[in-house]
Amino acid sequence: MAIGIEEALAGQLIDIRRHLHAYPELSGEEYETTASIRGWLEREGIRIAAYPLKTGLVAEIGGMREGPVVALRADIDALPIQEETGLPFASRRSGAMHACGHDFHTAALIGAAVLLKRREAELPGTVRLLFQPAEEKAKGAAEVIASGALAGVGAVFGLHNKPDLPVGTIGIRSGPIMAAADGFAVEVDGKGTHAAVPEAGIDPLVTAAHMLTALQSIVSRSVSSLDSAVVSVTRLSAGTSWNVIPELAIFDGTIRTFDEGVRAEVRRRFEQVVNGVAAAFGTTARTRWTGGPPPVVNDARWARTAAKAAAVAGLEVVEPRPSPAGEDFALYLKEAPGAFVFLGTNGPREWHHPAFDVDESALPGAAAYLAAVAAEALAALSAEGAGAGPHAAARAESGDGRAEAGAVT
Repeated sequence: MAIGIEEALAGQLIDIRRHLHAYPELSGEEYETTASIRGWLEREGIRIAAYPLKTGLVAEIGGMREGPVVALRADIDALPIQEETGLPFASRRSGAMHACGHDFHTAALIGAAVLLKRREAELPGTVRLLFQPAEEKAKGAAEVIASGALAGVGAVFGLHNKPDLPVGTIGIRSGPIMAAADGFAVEVDGKGTHAAVPEAGIDPLVTAAHMLTALQSIVSRSVSSLDSAVVSVTRLSAGTSWNVIPELAIFDGTIRTFDEGVRAEVRRRFEQVVNGVAAAFGTTARTRWTGGPPPVVNDARWARTAAKAAAVAGLEVVEPRPSPAGEDFALYLKEAPGAFVFLGTNGPREWHHPAFDVDESALPGAAAYLAAVAAEALAALSAEGAGAGPHAAARAESGDGRAEAGAVT
């Protein structure tokens, strides 16, 4: 199926993106965003599926006959950042900004929906559109999965804008493309005393300082040079006065890995270093973990399908470096195989910067790619008779698919 996008539709998608950009909503608060998406889809005659989500929504195209189900995902939430772009459509909400391009992703998926709707009768199955909330808090994918929206899905696809890739390119690779993102907070116990008589106490700052230095040896001495990991301490706090050794020091940060085995080993060594250094200084410490999403690992087969779809959409395929950022799209790939790609947007700043922006000329290519990859995947699954689920129209009315899915733990 050839996928094309005309100038009028490209202009509509830019208008949609700019509206979303001007009215950002934070994770879990995307009520107006959800209502706007619903309105845009319903005006195109696209049916909204009955999955129980507080914010975000699921829509479906196709299902005119029995066949496989393919899912496309876009995240819809913004970040708690004060915008500094100076754009005429800059955020009208203080302290909230689409600084990661989720407005771009949402507009692209709406564009793909329009393109697929035009060819609905040709689709040998169902395309399920996941407009996901709360990606920035790594909670939204789990909520979508718990709703049952991944039940019966044979393949799932998503994209993320990439500021360091030029417009017209798409970064596709099999295997890991984004990292597991784990957070830690360590409390180091001390024994308070006057700073002039340190021997009367236990200094948690000195202990924490030795921990910080020793933790940097984990990557260099416990992780193979053929693997990759990052251990970053980003905050250290202790004490309230210049002449008092405090009772407690706290530091926190993040660990990023691309392999589950490496992830487990780095965490094990982290605990070993913290507890060992604490013991050496005659004290104790506690580590609290905030488990983020696992690494995003693309299926080789569907990465090839993504490359084929990119050619249909007129995009140049490049092999990107994996990003150490985290993405809860990884949870979908635990439920169904698929591929996550980087769409070149030639942005002036990286993700999460107050001056972040995208080149809107990349929108047509993004929409065309998403439509093409859904069509290619449906054709492949249909040809082999795999991934077929219950009749999509009936599922949208009854929500029967929800009972088949469990929450991610």
